[in-house]
Amino acid sequence: MLSTPFRSQRGALAILLTVGALAVSGATTTKVFTQQQKRWWAFQKVVKPPVPAVRNTSWVKNDIDAFVLSKLEAKSVAPNPSADKVTLIRRATLDLTGLPPTPAEVQAFTGDTSANAFEKVVDRLLASPRYGERWARHWLDLARYADSEGFKSDETRPNVWRYRDYVINSLNSDKPYDRFVKEQIAGDELYPNDPEALVATGFNRHFPDESNARNVMQRRQELLNDVTDTVGATFLGMTFGCARCHDHKFDPILHKDYYRLQAFFANTRIEDQAALLKPEDSKTWETQYDAWDAQTKTVRADMHKLVEPAIAAVYKENFDKFPEEIQMAINTTPDSRTPFQWQMYHKSKWTLALSDEDAAKKLRGDPAKKYAELNTELAKSDSIKPVNKPIAQAMIDNGTDSPKTFVLRAGAWDAPTDEVQPGFLSIIDPADAKIVPTVGVKSTGRRTVLANWLADPQNPLSTRVIVNRVWHLHFGRGIAGTPSDFGVMGERPVNPQLLDFLTANFVEGGWSIKKLHKQIMLSSTYQLSSGFQQAAAEADPDNKLMWKFNRRRMEGESIRDSMLSTSGILNTKMGGPGVFPPLPEGVVTRGGWKTNEDESERTRRSVYVFVRRNTRYPMFEAFDMPDTNETCSRRTQTVTPSQSLELLNNELVVDWAKAFAGRVLNDGGMTQEAQVDRAYKLAYSRTPSEEERSLALTFLRKQVHILAEQAKKNQKLIVPRNLPAGVIPVHAAALVDLCHMLFNSNEFLYLD
Repeated sequence: MLSTPFRSQRGALAILLTVGALAVSGATTTKVFTQQQKRWWAFQKVVKPPVPAVRNTSWVKNDIDAFVLSKLEAKSVAPNPSADKVTLIRRATLDLTGLPPTPAEVQAFTGDTSANAFEKVVDRLLASPRYGERWARHWLDLARYADSEGFKSDETRPNVWRYRDYVINSLNSDKPYDRFVKEQIAGDELYPNDPEALVATGFNRHFPDESNARNVMQRRQELLNDVTDTVGATFLGMTFGCARCHDHKFDPILHKDYYRLQAFFANTRIEDQAALLKPEDSKTWETQYDAWDAQTKTVRADMHKLVEPAIAAVYKENFDKFPEEIQMAINTTPDSRTPFQWQMYHKSKWTLALSDEDAAKKLRGDPAKKYAELNTELAKSDSIKPVNKPIAQAMIDNGTDSPKTFVLRAGAWDAPTDEVQPGFLSIIDPADAKIVPTVGVKSTGRRTVLANWLADPQNPLSTRVIVNRVWHLHFGRGIAGTPSDFGVMGERPVNPQLLDFLTANFVEGGWSIKKLHKQIMLSSTYQLSSGFQQAAAEADPDNKLMWKFNRRRMEGESIRDSMLSTSGILNTKMGGPGVFPPLPEGVVTRGGWKTNEDESERTRRSVYVFVRRNTRYPMFEAFDMPDTNETCSRRTQTVTPSQSLELLNNELVVDWAKAFAGRVLNDGGMTQEAQVDRAYKLAYSRTPSEEERSLALTFLRKQVHILAEQAKKNQKLIVPRNLPAGVIPVHAAALVDLCHMLFNSNEFLYLD
């Protein structure tokens, strides 16, 4: 055994590449967990508790209420009355779709006196495609989704948007959560003929990546760490990252457990050219391609000869930058490469390649002219050329053999100690996982085992975690207050019986997230008003027992979407590559930001706005968009001056206020009082009070006078486009200011 860790690349590679790799000595002792650790609530089997008896049975609409009320009655706290119907439909619509209800939807609900009126609203919202767009954003936060690489260059990932669309479609179709989990962890292994399952593996592709890193061995380890931390937090609700360097200081996660979990992913690699064709479609494509290939082979060969020198020069320049060990991995013949060398090869090869098209840009003079002539000749065969295959950016296994995984001393990539096999948390299952290679798939089958364990109905962590997340997103606080930390340093569940009851129901109900939504939303607990009670606040100041609904500010994406919807200009087109709305003047991006020429594309839903890691969209950033370099389970809820300044001074918000005012004015023949009422209904889903109407009319009269004076000085008025005939410009401009004010109000910005 070697007594000291290697600290050089060559020394580390000697350990990692050799088939019979030696490991640095690191004596392993059998960990004995304490009884307190073994009894920790999150590791206990989920057992469905009986529904508790309560005194105020008339308040109970479903079993959720009984669990909540039992805790309230124990503290002698009375729940709030129910919210009024306008508040309720606005709450539900914003909650499930991220958009405000239309006046027609509000009128239909308030006029429906049937016992199941609200249930019909919930069913309609869950069936809307807008639901998937809203709730996908929550999952994308967990997946640290972005459309770019991050780091200095922040290059675009051109096809990663398919994962975003996969999440939206999965939620809209109410894909069972266990299937949703399996596809993201091991879709390529479990469902090899399903293109959507291949897209799903993009979950583990969303790590930030430094394209210019030449120490590829270190970068591989950093990416594996990212995947391990994210999977542990997202699916298991545990902070595995603390065990990267040593046994977890608080939770029963061993140092070796970190690398046992990591070993499931040890053989994965990026596949950014994953073709999304089913076998029958692929065969047709290949037939068409073969015909085109045969017809164009000669002309393409001639074109390639012209660019060969440029391609060779780029190859040599980049190859020389790699350390000797990586050069060796690249140059080793395929049949002699070790599994680790294969990973180094795939991680490095893309930096060496230069397409003929890109190389042609370097040509000058006669070679450039000749290439253009040949390219014209090649284009004559376009009619028989098959369309490009749809491409996904995925994570797949590198083959059937995996590199070895070692516990790393202090987490250092070049300090391996004991070898470990794939495995789960030792406190739950100390044995190594039983790996069975997937028949017919060039993969180790490791991730299949992990996926099945995460989606096992008996798994006490993964089942509770998703139920707690859904509760958290509905109420702004989970039953356990730290959605991605079920450990000792996290918050214990306030109502563990309710969490286990909902978890058992969730699994029994086929892992349906939509059923869970409905169960929660039809409870009296969800329908409470947000009003203040002095006595209740003294007994439960943080509202952990749920005596009221938690009023909270919407995320930046929902604020933007609500403004666009209220203005009548929201483009509801779904799917496709990310869109680029205008940026404020002076914002500089690395990686590029080309504003869409088509104005309708600029007003699409916020979930489709391109996510560049190093330049978060300014409006979203002002309203606490998370750092996409790591998983986020809870968005920060700040109130800052920059948010008000963003809404007051952003030219786009002013444009949307103009469209909002234009929508009001297009209802011709309305008095100014009726215009105020119309604006309130569109913005707040209600009519103004007499006091509010009087204040609004007073504001309009004063503003008309001010604007008229400005007009006399030839100052430009801000008026809606296509101003209706007969509308006086200063009156229209005053209405724009009123609409802008409504956008800036708490009632518009907060979910009540």
